[in-house]
Amino acid sequence: MPSTDFVDDSRFDGMYMNVAQTARGIEPLLDTVFSFLRRKTDFFSGGGSSEKAIEKVNEVLQKHVQMYQDEMERKEKARINKENKKKREAKKKDEPEEGVLELGADGGFDISNAPSVVSQPKVDTSNDKTKATNEEKTKEKGDEEEDSGPPPIGNGGTVEGKYVWTQTLSEVNVTVSLPDNTRGRDISVEISKQFLKIGLKRNLPTYICNAKLSKPIIVDDSFWTIEDGNRLQLQFQKINTMEWWEHVCEDDPKINTKNVQPENSNLGDLDGDTRQTVEKMMFDQRQKAMGLPSSDEQKKHDLLDKFKKQHPEMDFSRAKIS
Repeated sequence: MPSTDFVDDSRFDGMYMNVAQTARGIEPLLDTVFSFLRRKTDFFSGGGSSEKAIEKVNEVLQKHVQMYQDEMERKEKARINKENKKKREAKKKDEPEEGVLELGADGGFDISNAPSVVSQPKVDTSNDKTKATNEEKTKEKGDEEEDSGPPPIGNGGTVEGKYVWTQTLSEVNVTVSLPDNTRGRDISVEISKQFLKIGLKRNLPTYICNAKLSKPIIVDDSFWTIEDGNRLQLQFQKINTMEWWEHVCEDDPKINTKNVQPENSNLGDLDGDTRQTVEKMMFDQRQKAMGLPSSDEQKKHDLLDKFKKQHPEMDFSRAKIS
């Protein structure tokens, strides 16, 4: 909900929510509105006739109907674009992988004359292997120490003097503290695909936040509200729902996304792509805990084994996975 200087209808949301809960129904809610206009204003007589009042009601109603239809059309386009993107990504995943194998020091091999395997002189590489193994263990130990910290609260963090933020795979939520009794017309909020600007109008051009977002968002599905007159709540819909954010805005402190804990949910409630990603993350985490290869590493090993079986005449002693 990017803000401008026009009247912000959302500032009446709290009042209308109370009326709606008391009236309990659309017709009773509309009755209260027109009853107020009939009893406390000249709405029905100010235009000269009741027909003028009806005409004005229809005019305002048609305006909001058009706004609603435009919003639904934007959301439908966004949904179609998202589905098309998923289809393209799925099609890309089904394409055969390239550049998986490196065979021989020269990066290739010649099988035009391969009736037998040419034996290679044996070289004692035990010292090199021992050295490499020790280096790998040292690196793994360093990685484990780096990843052993506690998970960030809400999978987000705190930017001192600005805001507190949390996230799920699909959205980011930001809470900004405001002076008491702040209303929608008292603040300026501008949200774009990759930029966020927040400021109190009486303090402009000084802004609480005025920075580029670390990742792009879907503007039409993102919004902001004021709660209890002292908190600004912003919700951003991620474009990429398969990654965790390290920070909300560039130059802000980063969190270690390796310590993020996915929210508890039923896998059956997730869409196909999200469920596949979460299951892959869980599988890789279990494999790592048991010292076994990840799903990507196992796929490369399987591809190499298949190639070995197809070409038994070749020497694969120097083949390696990249």
